[in-house]
Amino acid sequence: MLSQRLLRRCLTEAQAGEFTAYAVQSARQLCTIYAHLNKPVAYHRMDRQLQQCLHVQQLEDEAERLYTSTSLAMAGPVKARRALLPQMPEHLQQLEALHRRANTFNTFSFLYRLRIGYEELLGNFAELIRLTGAAARQMSQGKLNARRFDLRYNTFMSIVAYLRGRQPEKGLRRAQAGIQYFASTSSNWFLFQEYHLLLALHGKKYHYAQQLLLAVAQNPAIAKLRPAALEHWDLYRGYVDFVAPPRAAMVPQSPARWALLLPEHSRDKSGQNVAILIIQLLHYLSQQNFDEALVRLERLRKYQQRHLLGDQAKRSRLFLRLLRGLADTGFDPAKARKRGQTTLATLTSTPLPGNAFAEVEIIPYEHLWELVLQQLHAAKG
Repeated sequence: MLSQRLLRRCLTEAQAGEFTAYAVQSARQLCTIYAHLNKPVAYHRMDRQLQQCLHVQQLEDEAERLYTSTSLAMAGPVKARRALLPQMPEHLQQLEALHRRANTFNTFSFLYRLRIGYEELLGNFAELIRLTGAAARQMSQGKLNARRFDLRYNTFMSIVAYLRGRQPEKGLRRAQAGIQYFASTSSNWFLFQEYHLLLALHGKKYHYAQQLLLAVAQNPAIAKLRPAALEHWDLYRGYVDFVAPPRAAMVPQSPARWALLLPEHSRDKSGQNVAILIIQLLHYLSQQNFDEALVRLERLRKYQQRHLLGDQAKRSRLFLRLLRGLADTGFDPAKARKRGQTTLATLTSTPLPGNAFAEVEIIPYEHLWELVLQQLHAAKG
């Protein structure tokens, strides 16, 4: 009797949480018990439930296989992601068909996450904003399983969409409200704060960005981060130092040294080499060290020739053209501004690329260009 009660409770909880695999196990064991106890009515009733669960599980397994194989390709090198794009609509149609048949949270989750990944690859950030907002509304209306819906994931993808969709003010409000879902001791908190910081920088909230950096630096859990994650924070700190010079109490090293200490990242097209070389260049410009600035410009030129190819790297190429024009005018801000008007207009009208191919713009290139000109103008006095 005790095992029956426990299994029935387990079955009820599994069904409430839409954990199909656990429902199958519970129903199967209950069928075995009812057969041993010679209870045909209870056995046949439970067997019908078991067959329904097995049918749903088969659909969910098929959806999971399709989702997993596609996700692995999406997480691969840039070349693999490019090759995957033409196949994605068919994969999404197959998942939609499976979800219509199963209509469970599991199939919804597979379909939702794959849609998110696809729109992110395409750079369709308006659709990302719509998808995350629609999912949040469905959950609040009771149309999604509240036990299973991941508010953290949905909130995170929402702020990513606002950032890359050039709506930093809305994204910043969403980030300020959503940070409550993340434990400050978790690695997810730091990842969320990266985008929180980027939203502040894209919204020109530079002193707020300083406060975020200080909160991150004072979090004891930062000692647990992988070296690559710490390098990201070093890079962000270099940009924040450039736009909002730190107070001595906040930063133990002078801003100029950050450019020299930043390590090189992977040379993959989706890496941060451009961001590193640019911040080094910006620091040398702020020091009026034009010889070192020219060295960084040459490195950027070589990197562009090797990696910044195709439409997805257009914004980076345009910004590098502005920087080269700066050198060609003898680092004269007035002449460089005039010379770069057409290029700047093209840059401003060029949308951000999809996440699969984008070079990181820690501060939008348009904003950086204006900041560079302002600093050079102030230095000329």
